[in-house]
Amino acid sequence: MTTADAMPIVFVHGTRFSAGQWSTQVAALHDEFPVTAVDLPGHGERTAEPWSLSAATEIIASAVGALDRGPALVVGHSLGGYASLEFARQRPDRLRGLILAGASASTRGPWTAPYRWVTRLVPRIPADRLARWNDQLLRRLYPPHVVEATIRSGYAFHTLPAAWDEVLGRFDAGAMRHVKAPVLILNGEKDSLFRAGESDFARAHPRARVELIPRARHLANFDAPDAFTDAVRRFARQLLADD
Repeated sequence: MTTADAMPIVFVHGTRFSAGQWSTQVAALHDEFPVTAVDLPGHGERTAEPWSLSAATEIIASAVGALDRGPALVVGHSLGGYASLEFARQRPDRLRGLILAGASASTRGPWTAPYRWVTRLVPRIPADRLARWNDQLLRRLYPPHVVEATIRSGYAFHTLPAAWDEVLGRFDAGAMRHVKAPVLILNGEKDSLFRAGESDFARAHPRARVELIPRARHLANFDAPDAFTDAVRRFARQLLADD
């Protein structure tokens, strides 16, 4: 298989991060697949752009178009997973497959109250302090080659309230009915919070399946980068084989 024949892949990062979250996956997959990672509005190189799900959808669509290989496999983590669900609803013609990573919990209901509290708290803490805490946490938990691109790109704490205010109350398993392509729900085994609706999300789609990354948490692509990459690779190859 050559990259000219292969499945295009677009990675969509999670809360406060940027395209750098996917540096390990992009490096590992680029010899086989046309692959890119986006910055969502208000994140990374788009830090000055206002957040909206509509703008996020257009950014993902532009990335698919830039690869120029037709509909793509879109891989979204957490916030990026919910943005990818919205992309699947708005632009089904541009989607060949969807991987939801850490994004199979309903964003409706009383359990979301702590997240609403966080969206109010974050703006009260100086951004440089939050950045130092995040740098220290990532460097303590993960090898440099996994997280340095994320650290260099900085964090979008200023965008977090607007992003989660729009996502909270909007998504549940019913969103899967709008996805016309096959779906892989790819979660860290220990990500109990975002696995809460895993079975409901899977049952809501006739071509969805669940795969767990052993011992991984919410940031499964940091906890087990090789296993995460292998899961994406297998799913992409399966999509091609099923054509």
